[in-house]
Amino acid sequence: MAKIQVILTADVAGQGRKGEIVSVSEGYAKNFLLKNNKGVMATDEELKKIENRKKREAKKAQEEKEKSLGLKKELESKKIVIVAKTGDNGKLFGAITNKEVSSEIEKAFGVAIDRKKIECNIKALGEHKAIVKLHTEVKAEVTVVVKG
Repeated sequence: MAKIQVILTADVAGQGRKGEIVSVSEGYAKNFLLKNNKGVMATDEELKKIENRKKREAKKAQEEKEKSLGLKKELESKKIVIVAKTGDNGKLFGAITNKEVSSEIEKAFGVAIDRKKIECNIKALGEHKAIVKLHTEVKAEVTVVVKG
């Protein structure tokens, strides 16, 4: 049986993931992959389209990373001050949450950062570090000052 090259346009169990080029039998390609819009024939034109798409995605990813690096410098340049309720002995009631850090970053820098991308464990007054994930490869250390 003749094998032909097909570019998958969707994930196909047992064959591969979207965007991959696979060798399959001619019957499987025509009767299943092409018929159900799960693949296209691997012509030179289609291969060029995929190559161009990959270049665009790589360029976009690089731009996002550069933007994240700029934001990292900005976030690390200033300290964020959070005023919290304290007891008689100067201890905090509860802890400073990611949500509070996120809202203070938004007030100070005008940048909305999802609370799920912030790691902090602040349970006392003073200076603390909160780690903000800006990109898969970029993390910023924001200085958080907690005052009573």
